[in-house]
Amino acid sequence: MNKVIPVFAFVSLLSFVSPVNSSATSTVVVAAPSSKSVEVSSTVAFDDFLENLYDEADLKKAGLNIEVFKKAATGFYNLKKNNKLSRTKDVLTVVDFNKPSTAKRLWVVDLNKKKVLYHSLVAHGMGSGNDKAVKFSNTVNSHMSSLGFYVTENTYIGKHGLSLKLNGLDQGFNTKAKERAVVIHGADYVSEAFVRQHGRLGRSHGCPALPKEITPEVIQVIKGGTLLYIDGPSSNYTSAYLDTDSAIKHFENEILAKQAKLLSR
Repeated sequence: MNKVIPVFAFVSLLSFVSPVNSSATSTVVVAAPSSKSVEVSSTVAFDDFLENLYDEADLKKAGLNIEVFKKAATGFYNLKKNNKLSRTKDVLTVVDFNKPSTAKRLWVVDLNKKKVLYHSLVAHGMGSGNDKAVKFSNTVNSHMSSLGFYVTENTYIGKHGLSLKLNGLDQGFNTKAKERAVVIHGADYVSEAFVRQHGRLGRSHGCPALPKEITPEVIQVIKGGTLLYIDGPSSNYTSAYLDTDSAIKHFENEILAKQAKLLSR
């Protein structure tokens, strides 16, 4: 099935069309795309872009669900558009709590290099469930995990050693992360050995806890304004950062800027 030429591809094509000779007997007429075709082509282009990124980073092999990745990446581009993320780190961390605790369900992806940097076990909150997280909350003392988008902040040394503060962005879902002291830290109960002994990971008070041996290096990579997205089985989770149309605008502007830079050389 033929796809509509994306709007930025259309603009690019126009920039390379030779001017029509005024003495020619025939005239080439280029019809402007309708607003509907532009909207459809932009959506198709953005979806294709995300699928290509997914393939190039080999995320299927790494076990990351493509729909979860698309949601995380949509949030990434929306937050980039709003200047809420680091300008120097195109790193995206995804946690998929649809998977059991015995599975590696955290991925740190370098979107620029199209590479998985870390693929790890990660704990959920004890209030969310045993092997699988099935309930989520933004309430203090719920000891549940919270879904949604977070921006990483600075580090500190706490009772779990080196830890990373998180700023929850989704109103009603994770905005009390700081009040609840939901941070990234290492824990002994996040290990293959714990799984072999207990049949599941240990659980936190709501923090996405990591294996102690990789925590310092993961924190070093993702600290300072990178995006964390936590997905899970919930029918009521919504986020302004899942707005595809808004993400597409940033996507198109970024592509057009790159095209202009290439043409100016």
